[in-house]
Amino acid sequence: MRSPEVRSHILICNKVEEELRAYEEQLRPLRVVSFLRDDFKIEDARAAIAEAYISEERTKYIILAARQFNIVSQNALLKALEEPPKHIEFILIAPSKSLFLPTIRSRLPLIKKESKKSLQTLNLSLRHFDLAQLFDFIKAHERLKKHEAKELIEALYYHGSVNESLVYSLKQLEAYERAFRLIELNARVGTVLTMLLMTFLPKRDNAAY
Repeated sequence: MRSPEVRSHILICNKVEEELRAYEEQLRPLRVVSFLRDDFKIEDARAAIAEAYISEERTKYIILAARQFNIVSQNALLKALEEPPKHIEFILIAPSKSLFLPTIRSRLPLIKKESKKSLQTLNLSLRHFDLAQLFDFIKAHERLKKHEAKELIEALYYHGSVNESLVYSLKQLEAYERAFRLIELNARVGTVLTMLLMTFLPKRDNAAY
């Protein structure tokens, strides 16, 4: 169990919401103010900073938990993290340390909680992929959020290499890398998946598309 004497830090873990709830429970009876977001934005940073400057006589924890942390919001948090008001401790929770700017990581100790990441089971065959599968797959997944799209691409890679024992071509490997990069840049999920999955179509279908 965590001690209520815990100091400001960053926690890297897969189960962001679960860890947030664990902190809320284990830090009682001290006051905890939580921000749980899919994408932590500048307005969230401003609200957290405003909360930090409400004077407290006892330790108050401000927990910022998100799948993504906007760069602008991180820059806004820098001063408060470096020189927090009296009795204020910040805990930042995210699935990857790469989400944080180096300036954020340099201000807080980082804890990484290892856990097995379960990849979703995919009902498709990349080895025998065709246009019908492509259209059905895109339609089923085109509205995913950013972190869900990343997890899907990771699951596709695992499914092909492990479940189907595929040896990826250089073109396919580059398509996976590009897909991750485009999702990070907020490209449309349907467009990114189409680009990636077209590399698995037989040449005749690829040309027709």
